[in-house]
Amino acid sequence: MFMKRKIILIIVLVSLVAGFHSCVDPFGFDADLLIGKWSRPSPFATPEYPGDEYYRYDEGGLGVTWDTSDDVTEEEAQKFTWSVNGSRLTLVHEIEMGGSVTKIYTLSTLTFDKLIYKDEFGKVYTFQKVQ
Repeated sequence: MFMKRKIILIIVLVSLVAGFHSCVDPFGFDADLLIGKWSRPSPFATPEYPGDEYYRYDEGGLGVTWDTSDDVTEEEAQKFTWSVNGSRLTLVHEIEMGGSVTKIYTLSTLTFDKLIYKDEFGKVYTFQKVQ
């Protein structure tokens, strides 16, 4: 009788651990792979003003973004902070006049040369590492 209770208790404990484990995000990404300069064709580019959109992710969760089709250079870039938690990429853009704008994305691919994520509306962003 005592042995039967012990076995049932072990089965219950294993089931609980398995249940809690299933709540954990299985898509953990290595944030170190994000560090560097990434580009994609600018969504604002025209034949008269071609260009690319850039994001530079620096160590320590800092970064900058700029769009060459708007005639903005890396030296004039907008600052942001970033963090990765599981498959969640959070960017907090600093506004020049004060304040900030937070954008949250879901990572689907993060390798040494390819970055793909989507926003809350399902729009997909694909970047290639350039440095």
